[in-house]
Amino acid sequence: MYLMVVLPLSVRADLPQLEDPSRGKGSGIMDTLKNYGYDMVILMSLAICAVGFLVVANSCISTYSEIQNGRKQWKDLGAMAGVGAILLVIIIWLLTQAGEVL
Repeated sequence: MYLMVVLPLSVRADLPQLEDPSRGKGSGIMDTLKNYGYDMVILMSLAICAVGFLVVANSCISTYSEIQNGRKQWKDLGAMAGVGAILLVIIIWLLTQAGEVL
C-alpha cells in the first residue's frame, strides 16, 4: 500500500518548457505571436523546398526508367536534371527573399 502512494510521487516529471521563437520573445504577446508566426512561415518554406526536391527527384527517376525501356534518351535525363536543379535554386532563392521580407 505504501508503494502505491509513494511510487507515483517519486516518478512525477515536469512538462518541458516552451522554447522561445528564433527572433526572441518580443515586448508583448503580439510580438511573441508574430515571432512564432515567422518561425512557422520559415518551416513551411522549408517544406516547400523539400517537396520541390522530391518532385524533381521523382521526375528524374521516371525519366531514367523510360530510358531503360527505350522510350527516352540520356539527353532527356540530363535536361530534366538540369532544369530541375535550376528550378530548385530559384525556389530556394525566392523563399529566402520572402523570409527576409517578413
